[in-house]
Amino acid sequence: MLVSALVTFLVVILILYLINLLPLDGRVKQIVRVVVIILGVISLLKYIAVF
Repeated sequence: MLVSALVTFLVVILILYLINLLPLDGRVKQIVRVVVIILGVISLLKYIAVF
């Protein structure tokens, strides 16, 4: 369980880093970051059995 949560956290961090490298408009980057963070939090909550 802990390993799965750690892997999910690292994948979210990697995706956020890759989003920063893309040549997108600032507003689009912000929206994509928020979506990725929300999905990451929901995934982490599933691993700790909240949902």
